[in-house]
Amino acid sequence: MKITALTENTSSNENIRCEHGLSLYIQSDKYNILFDMGQTNLFEENAEKLGLDLSLIDIAILSHGHYDHGGGLARFLQINSKANVYLNKHAFEPHYNGNKYIGLDISLKDSDRLIFTDDIFEISDGLTLYSCNDLKKPYHLGSFGLDMIQNKERMPDDFRHEHYLLIRENGKKILISGCSHKGIMNIAEWFKPDILIGGFHFSRLPLDSILKSYAETLNEYPTAFYTCHCTGVQQYEFMKTYMNRLNYISAGSTVSI
Repeated sequence: MKITALTENTSSNENIRCEHGLSLYIQSDKYNILFDMGQTNLFEENAEKLGLDLSLIDIAILSHGHYDHGGGLARFLQINSKANVYLNKHAFEPHYNGNKYIGLDISLKDSDRLIFTDDIFEISDGLTLYSCNDLKKPYHLGSFGLDMIQNKERMPDDFRHEHYLLIRENGKKILISGCSHKGIMNIAEWFKPDILIGGFHFSRLPLDSILKSYAETLNEYPTAFYTCHCTGVQQYEFMKTYMNRLNYISAGSTVSI
């Protein structure tokens, strides 16, 4: 399996541009999978430079309903005519960061290419989406200042619109997460994967004893972590001091499993 970052906040190659967002091209034994589409159409530009054909994508997944992961959705539906896009049934609900709308383009909601999922959805043998909405959270990290609209009222986001892709291949469990809003420590505990790729949503956290404790907790798992995007580069460097299996994946870089 190969996982290539098409877009991310940083770049590993001067020819590959970066943006605040995430898009991953996953080449498994059976499928070509696009996990998130970044903030803009940059994922397409970088895919072309990396020699990756988006028309060959068999399955597309939107991790949650934020613009920096689904901003390229309209473009993907144009350039790929076959792949369904799997997203949580709550993904098109309104989401805000302060006064800024950070949700998806609502005009895309009625596309017949979209498959809306609930708590557990098996795409294919070895590919399953989980929202984990009903699972106990040992760690409560709050809403990170992000809001949702429910029953016409604004309230802290509970991230019901976020789900995670579990890939079982060659005897390994590989978990792909967009931003891990429900808590990366919770996610590590729920799945106990061999490999976890995704953002930790720690970029606003100070480099202090709390972040150290989070790193030490994650280091107790045998999981190999490849983080990115909303983790924060400084936070990554700080956590790496306390973690033995923590790596960073930037736009243009590939993880081989």
